Amino acid sequence: MVSELLLGYKISTIMKNILLPTDFSENSKNAIHYALAFFKNELCTFHILHVQKASNYTTDDLMVAPANTSIHQSVISDVKKKLNILTEQLKNEYAEENYTFHAITDYDIFTDAIKQAVKAKNIDLIVMGTNGATGATEVVFGSNTLNVIRKVDCPVLAIPQGYTYKKPKTILYTIDDGDHFITEGIEPLMDILAKHNSSLRILKIKEDETVTVADFDDKKKMKDFFKNINHTFHAITNVPTALAITSFVQIMNINMTAMFIQRETFLERFFKGSETSKISYGTRVPLLIMHST
Repeated sequence: MVSELLLGYKISTIMKNILLPTDFSENSKNAIHYALAFFKNELCTFHILHVQKASNYTTDDLMVAPANTSIHQSVISDVKKKLNILTEQLKNEYAEENYTFHAITDYDIFTDAIKQAVKAKNIDLIVMGTNGATGATEVVFGSNTLNVIRKVDCPVLAIPQGYTYKKPKTILYTIDDGDHFITEGIEPLMDILAKHNSSLRILKIKEDETVTVADFDDKKKMKDFFKNINHTFHAITNVPTALAITSFVQIMNINMTAMFIQRETFLERFFKGSETSKISYGTRVPLLIMHST
């Protein structure tokens, strides 16, 4: 039986606004269907967004565009038709759910379009697929997904390519060495724990076995904060973040991972490299990214 109260967090009956970016690929459609299964029995509005950019225009677009219309109008018209067809299919397939669907077409830089949609539609969560890039370091997440994580101040649930929905019975919450437990922005994780009655595994990734006063305080805070949740504490020492998470997911039968991405100053990025590069690994399960201030 799902507990409806976890430390003051109730399963929300307020309508959620979920943004589902799509490029009409199988990967993006898979992420959409994951989201629709994930929010089953909830009141949700799904905003399905396609972003068209000028570099996508081809010679074929030039050839088929009527003489009395612009290329832009022709391409956008075609995209809107495809998006409306997809939206109608989803409405029919999930007719029994309390879902509302809205199709959005934008002509902009991808992350700018996402930011605008997040603000205009009061988006609570972005759900998107993780593949699509060709660069070796970002091939797993895809350049669009990684850019959204880096640049858009909204929680992101990234779905691995081909991953089919499984109830997140066990969630891994990771804290990197030097980071500390924070509660601001943790609502998406708490909502998931409450909705699915999930167990929580808290993993601290450390450079050495030294236990600091800050570590002790963090653990005490988490024990109190998660006291109504089935949770356990774990630590991995002197193992790269990506490898530590991947190994733990396999060993502990994890269904979802969650972490905070903290905003970085220019100097920190310049001298230490981007912290977000640490999440470019072969995730086997959905990854919830939350943002701290």
